[in-house]
Amino acid sequence: MKDFEQHLIHTYNRSVVFDQGEDVYLVDTDGKKYLDMGAGIAVSALGYSNTEFKEALKTQIDKLIHVSNLYYTEPVIKASEYLSEKSGMDRVFFTNSGTEAIEGAIKLARKYAYNKNPESKGEIIAMNHSFHGRSMGALSVTGTEHYRTPFEPLIGGVSFADYNDLDSVKNLVTEDTCAILLETLQGEGGIYPADEAFIKGIRKLCDEKDIVMILDEIQCGMGRTGKYFTFEHYGIRPDILTTAKALGCGFPVGAFAAVEKVASAMVPGDHGTTYGGNPLAGAAVCKVFEIFEKEKIVEHAAEIAPYLTDKLNGLKEKYPELIKDCRGLGLMQGMELTIPAADVVKKALEKGLVLISAGTNIIRFVPPLIIKEEHIDACCEILDSVFASN
Repeated sequence: MKDFEQHLIHTYNRSVVFDQGEDVYLVDTDGKKYLDMGAGIAVSALGYSNTEFKEALKTQIDKLIHVSNLYYTEPVIKASEYLSEKSGMDRVFFTNSGTEAIEGAIKLARKYAYNKNPESKGEIIAMNHSFHGRSMGALSVTGTEHYRTPFEPLIGGVSFADYNDLDSVKNLVTEDTCAILLETLQGEGGIYPADEAFIKGIRKLCDEKDIVMILDEIQCGMGRTGKYFTFEHYGIRPDILTTAKALGCGFPVGAFAAVEKVASAMVPGDHGTTYGGNPLAGAAVCKVFEIFEKEKIVEHAAEIAPYLTDKLNGLKEKYPELIKDCRGLGLMQGMELTIPAADVVKKALEKGLVLISAGTNIIRFVPPLIIKEEHIDACCEILDSVFASN
């Protein structure tokens, strides 16, 4: 760790040196096992021991890793078919990350507005307490001031409404509004699912005014909430969808996808990427969808989630002075504390439990989607011991 910190820019406060993974566990260089309830920040949906997934990547490495997007490759063709089918979107653009997916979504929305009216200012309404990434464009639509301030000036034309407050959104709409962007389930902002009336109201507003509705499902998509995509719970469809994280289950890949009307706004030369959607990424995405289907991963997430919810609420009832609230959807749950989350995360790690926070006082539970009741029991036993010591 000392050697590492000498050579890398210090943007993370790291602790353990992990060496390998087994099922839903991580193992450090001393051989100690840790139950992982963070899944690499909602990435490793299949855990760490899926042989079929690993073999698919090895096979593709032996065939072809990269040729650029000047050419077609079969894995990417298949991957786009899978994502289109499961998301209900018409066209897909593969990226290297979720942040890049947001960048592409912003560009696509503005190009759609430009095609309608070249004088459009391309204004975007985003949400307070949202998080969409750390690049300059993604920061511009991230509704948390302390993330944005050190890097201003950012891209202009962005205003912020209150999540789950439809009137606050309507009050910001102008003739230049080209897009309304929100997480279907806010992550970093505190694990807040969208109210049905709110998200359906935004859909109706966008339909009435021909505004592009962008849903960020980088974290809450790909089975996390018991559906392939969280917007399915509400019976709506966005105009643009962003996804990443569990899309590649550890392989770095993201995507933005759109309905035909919006997607057709972009033409050759409008957007590009050297690595995004290379054959290796395509093979990873294909195998993730195939395993999800064959092993009924999404269905399992929906079935096991109530057990996690019940166990977390049990801890809330036992420690009302420490736990203010438990909320979320599916296997994306948050526990709001009256004490700093960092203290609980640190003590849990010492006891062999990997947790991550969301903000200063919220523990975020985003485990591998293959998690079982026995793992949830073990997690809550450790948490129980941590809370008992406070």
